[in-house]
Amino acid sequence: MMMGIRKSLAALAAATVLSGMAAAPATAQMLDPNDPDDFNRISARVQCGAEHGDEVVYHFSGNIYSRVPGERDRLLFRGEGMNVRACLFYDDPVRGPGYRIVSREVLFYIDPQTGEIVDTWENPWSGETVDVMQIHNDPVNNGPSWARDEEGNPSRRFGDFRVEGPYVFMPFEVPLFYRNPLAGDYQDYVGNMYHAMEIFDFAANADELFDPVNHPVAYPMVSWVRISQFMPWMEMGGRPGLMVFNFMGRKLPGGFEELPQIMIDEIRENYPEYETAPPLDDTRPNETTWTKFKLLTDRARAEAAANGETGESHSGH
Repeated sequence: MMMGIRKSLAALAAATVLSGMAAAPATAQMLDPNDPDDFNRISARVQCGAEHGDEVVYHFSGNIYSRVPGERDRLLFRGEGMNVRACLFYDDPVRGPGYRIVSREVLFYIDPQTGEIVDTWENPWSGETVDVMQIHNDPVNNGPSWARDEEGNPSRRFGDFRVEGPYVFMPFEVPLFYRNPLAGDYQDYVGNMYHAMEIFDFAANADELFDPVNHPVAYPMVSWVRISQFMPWMEMGGRPGLMVFNFMGRKLPGGFEELPQIMIDEIRENYPEYETAPPLDDTRPNETTWTKFKLLTDRARAEAAANGETGESHSGH
């Protein structure tokens, strides 16, 4: 869903790997979101399981719209998505508790009328039928995230929780603006940068989230919104417009087996590695829709050239 992983992992050499959840206090008192160290522990409870390597699954579903100047927004697809992850926990004498996430994610485009996963799609703007590339990114790793910086000061995002009555609200925006891997070497001069925003809003019961003794694993809800350019497999070229993904979901107490059956069947048939998280020592660069599309397109072109064929195919499997 980011950091230089190898550089970040090197910084962990001085940290102690803990056997439990982010160095939770030995006493049974509730975690305090106003304390930087506890704030990090609470963040880890939102993202992770209770112990090193415990796998947890987030499921989210919703709608996917187009927004094109001069026309009504269109419901293009419904969607079913999941992220399977595991965490490593650390403790550092200066930076305090920390954690790192290793994960993979898939999102399937669903026909709003039939409820089936879409393999091909008729582009209503171009009239062309194109192959659909489901979102399947491996890995999507993050961190490490620390309670404090190198000088021991609270980390930048400390204090981003809002407690209202029995609930905790945790907003998290990710503005994205970077070189598009599908464009050339002159984006600073002619544009084509990838420009998007992802918005994650978590909500949880305060008693559950702040109490690691009686609730070793917290099960928050999540809202995810993405505003982005059209997907590359849609072959929209330079047409103006955006896509809006609006999804809601939660961390599943029952893990993978609690996903909708349509997801379980599709993952086991076509994306079996996405049933489990990456290895805890994973140092591969993160994938995005754009890097995965480039990988598959380059592979299809190479295979076609080797077979003396022309044209290309974009397969999501």
